[in-house]
Amino acid sequence: MESKSTLKNVKLGENVKVYDFVNAYDCEIGDGTRIGAFVEIQKGVKIGKNCKISSHSFLCEGVNIADEVFIGHGVMFTNDMFPRATTSDGTLQTESEWTLLETFVEKRASIGSGSTILPGITIGKGALVGAGSVVTKNVPENSVVAGNPAKVIRYIKE
Repeated sequence: MESKSTLKNVKLGENVKVYDFVNAYDCEIGDGTRIGAFVEIQKGVKIGKNCKISSHSFLCEGVNIADEVFIGHGVMFTNDMFPRATTSDGTLQTESEWTLLETFVEKRASIGSGSTILPGITIGKGALVGAGSVVTKNVPENSVVAGNPAKVIRYIKE
């Protein structure tokens, strides 16, 4: 059966599985990664090896995902702290009229379903973000955070 996904200028690693209705362009997806249905991956996004990106998630420009990361269903990343459709004179904004803030998700981190990740932060190695959390600041390595705003509730000892 023919794929119902749109992949334009995507650098795909080996053994990548992309399910139907994915929109990805000008991005990189590492070896062994799985991309669920109804995911959008915008330009410049980098996804590492052996990741799982669950359905209905949005990875906007400026998002960097390391190896072995899990992204739950319906996770929304953002990349602008002060989004506006127009400038002060009412004309539509262009790329040069807003500030892109990058977000980094480090190796083996997991982000629970329905979470929103504000821009310009780092989710540390091995961290776990609870479902439905709103992440507004950096998440320490091997921590578990949850809530709105997400707060450290404990640390993982491995």
